[in-house]
Amino acid sequence: MTPVLDVRGLAHVYPDGHQALYGVDLHVHRGERVALLGPNGAGKTTLVLHLNGILTASAGSVAVSGLPVTKANLQEVRRRVGVVFQDPDDQLFMPTVRDDVAFGPRNLGVKGEALDRRVHEALEKVGMAEHVDRPPHHLSFGQRRRVAVATVLAMEPEVLVLDEPSSNLDPASRRELAEILRSLDVTVLMVTHDLPYALELCPRSVVLSDGVVVADGATRDVLSDDALMRSHRLELPYGFDPRTVPAPPGR
Repeated sequence: MTPVLDVRGLAHVYPDGHQALYGVDLHVHRGERVALLGPNGAGKTTLVLHLNGILTASAGSVAVSGLPVTKANLQEVRRRVGVVFQDPDDQLFMPTVRDDVAFGPRNLGVKGEALDRRVHEALEKVGMAEHVDRPPHHLSFGQRRRVAVATVLAMEPEVLVLDEPSSNLDPASRRELAEILRSLDVTVLMVTHDLPYALELCPRSVVLSDGVVVADGATRDVLSDDALMRSHRLELPYGFDPRTVPAPPGR
């Protein structure tokens, strides 16, 4: 089966000469939920920015469902790979929730009833349909994050990439977002420092450190590897033991 995300030998050197990635291989298949873990400066953001062509590889390749991430394919790649940034205000800039969620599909030429359907369905999936006519800045932070997810879902992506989805959420909003993410029929790559959230949502985890993949396996096994965690500056919350946490519910 062709991976939804197929990263091979990916390297990236910034214009100032700093090399952030050194030959990264990553393969994510349809329907997987994968956590991308690693300390600050590991290269996680650099890797994510290659997945929809914001950055261009210095070496290696990236493909989405067999489509190479190249300049000629950028529009389709960015439809297939939706990125939800850490700060929802980076994605919400229109007068109403409806306008924000409609923005992407409208730019693809979707109009009329088809556009209305996409907006409604995306907001339904994140439990925000009743707020369709509200200004985004009147919503709570957790609600804005859900609307930001809806703006990406309206593009009908194959892959949903989330950057620190649980950051700054209260416990109830954190739980509600987890329930939403589990319900989605989409491949998920979640960049997070919230290791219990990774265990809750993602059966598989990939650890990136100093620009290379140093671990790839079941999240419970990765988080239970004390030597691995210590050597790559990954720390669990005080008292949290992944070995004692029940297995997360299925899709």
